[in-house]
Amino acid sequence: MEVTKYSDIKMGQSAEVVHTVTEKDIQVFGDLSGDYNPLHFNEEWAKTTMFGGRIAHGILTAAFISTAIGMHLPGPGTIYMSQSMRFLGPVRIGDTITARVEVVMLNDEKERITLKTTCTNQEDKVVMDGEALVTLMKVS
Repeated sequence: MEVTKYSDIKMGQSAEVVHTVTEKDIQVFGDLSGDYNPLHFNEEWAKTTMFGGRIAHGILTAAFISTAIGMHLPGPGTIYMSQSMRFLGPVRIGDTITARVEVVMLNDEKERITLKTTCTNQEDKVVMDGEALVTLMKVS
């Protein structure tokens, strides 16, 4: 797999990853993270909350941004430096999430890339947004 070069990155460049959230996704994420909050696992309890039912972990949604960054833009060899996030709406089992990243700033001196990060659902509602700062590995 070829590592992306900084010189190949252009302002406005973007990439997307699309994923439909499943029951298994929530279970596996809970098993990996240890986060078994009843909001994610207990439908009866979650019905009593402001969400009216179970929702996916916010960080599970953010993981789709990581996929877009690590596999598509900039792609293999990317080093995540920071990520800001705002969770703007719930993600439920069966929702199809589109994670989009877009190059909004290039720091040529330090070879750092700032990306606008957005997750939308199948109704085109923004459920998460933020900004990531990344750099690329240098290989010989």
